[in-house]
Amino acid sequence: MADAPPPCSSRSGRFYPLLFAKGMAVGAADLVPGVSGGTIAFISGIYEELIDTIRNLRPQLLVVGYREGFGAMWREANATFLATLLLGVLCSVFSLARLIAWVLEEHPILIWSFFFGLIVGSIVFIARRYTRFDWPEKLALAMGTVLGFIIVFSPPLQMHYSAPVVFFSGALAACAMILPGISGTFILMLLGMYRTILDGVVSGDVVLLATFASGAVAGLLVFSRLLSWLLHHYHDLTMTTMTGFLIGSLALIWPWKLPLEVIYDEQGRETVLSFENLLPWQYEQIMGLGAHTMAAAFCMALGLVLVLGLESVGNRGRTSLVAQR
Repeated sequence: MADAPPPCSSRSGRFYPLLFAKGMAVGAADLVPGVSGGTIAFISGIYEELIDTIRNLRPQLLVVGYREGFGAMWREANATFLATLLLGVLCSVFSLARLIAWVLEEHPILIWSFFFGLIVGSIVFIARRYTRFDWPEKLALAMGTVLGFIIVFSPPLQMHYSAPVVFFSGALAACAMILPGISGTFILMLLGMYRTILDGVVSGDVVLLATFASGAVAGLLVFSRLLSWLLHHYHDLTMTTMTGFLIGSLALIWPWKLPLEVIYDEQGRETVLSFENLLPWQYEQIMGLGAHTMAAAFCMALGLVLVLGLESVGNRGRTSLVAQR
């Protein structure tokens, strides 16, 4: 994993504004099912420091605070980095949740096309980071892809609202959120809790959000240690498995779908239990709706270009970090 981050005094003046922007990108990605905020963190060059920082959040920090003061504890926890990133994520979630909910409702083909391009670009980006690709990595990639397809085409669970369910959903979503290739909102969708959480953000349901956040914190603290161990000991196998899962999840993000089985809850919200992916011209013939093929292709290309831009920013950030050290 990454070495210890440089002290705050050695950060450049634009580091934290840029980190805040990266946090907003992570938050926006986590609002959409199938898109991983962990992938955005990985592409933008902050992933390893993020995992190390989360892993370092342990009870011993309280001892440091007691013996050496709050400032020493804050520095030991790399809290300025984490707080800036988290502030960006929260600002994105609360400012964009309503917009993304509206776009998903009114222009689903275009938003799914954009994120389809984003995920394809992410797969290419992650694959390019491997210097070797032997049979164990190929097997891990194949297994991850098959697992992704199985999960995508499994019907979502219909879990009833309760505090334990919301807490458990938060823990699983947070675990997925920090993995490149696995989306926290995708997990919420599989659990049948995505609309519940998104509506809670829009309406400002404090109890719901506090319960969900508590589960997310617990999941992050536990899973970051497991993830750190896997990346230390089985880095390439872990990453190729996640890349395979990302490939499999593309079936969920494909913009043109024919719903096969749909149910509605007591609030009238729709959940698609099963679907069939269509080609654009099939979508027009069967659904009787415009496929918006050219606009969708543009959105796919836009998502791909955005990944390349984030990769460029991440490379510059890593070069700057090396120079600071």
